[in-house]
Amino acid sequence: MTDDLLQTTAGRFRVRVEGPAEAPALVFSNSLGTPLEMWDAQAERFARTHRVVRYDTRGHGGSVVSPGPYTAGRLGGDVVALLDALGIDRASFCGISMGGLTGLWLGVNAPQRLERLVVANSAAKIGTADGWATRAALVREKGASGMAELAASAPGRWFTDAFAAAQPEVVRRAQGWLAGIAPEGYAACCEALAQADLRGAIGAITVPTLLIAGQADPVTTVADAQAMQAAIAGARLAELPASHLSNIEAPQAFDAALADFLQRN
Repeated sequence: MTDDLLQTTAGRFRVRVEGPAEAPALVFSNSLGTPLEMWDAQAERFARTHRVVRYDTRGHGGSVVSPGPYTAGRLGGDVVALLDALGIDRASFCGISMGGLTGLWLGVNAPQRLERLVVANSAAKIGTADGWATRAALVREKGASGMAELAASAPGRWFTDAFAAAQPEVVRRAQGWLAGIAPEGYAACCEALAQADLRGAIGAITVPTLLIAGQADPVTTVADAQAMQAAIAGARLAELPASHLSNIEAPQAFDAALADFLQRN
């Protein structure tokens, strides 16, 4: 298992591809402040049945850190460019948080590239423009120390208190991911979230869609998922016993919901 630095029409991205080349493609897209390793458990499970594609989002990890601001269209266009570079016409797409918003953009703007869409711990509009602008300004001003501050406070947003107490090593690893993100890349993604509002657009999504929500998620709530379900015809909703990074906190439940959805006719 090796990573590739894949040159695309949108820039160079760190990509990891696993599973049979002839299997149906399944793309995983990260939350803000995490690398492709956040999907380790899911990649191990689904590479048995799918050609699993993971990548570091623009501004993160080993991928291109271009100057901001970014937009949801830029992040969604990156996925299309990755599929093109890998020779994949259509894929199922599973994104969490910012990755989920990217998936919504694809569902609206590039449905011909999607087999199925999974939007986890996300919303058609996440947070407030002012809140994201403040965070972007913080990390641009403070650099690495600003990222360290965010990492110190992240467990309260990402995990339940019970999980953080029981799995301190997992929490520390996730904090390390966030602390290591390039400040400009993180800030530019904050600006993408600041401007992204797909609430009026997602009613056009016709791709089979699964929404996953964490019952204890303070960032993107069950109510956010219910609002998306009401807007997207035929969308399914799975609620998991987890906070914001539900694929890490409740991997078995996450994988079961995803597997069931991918296997449906």
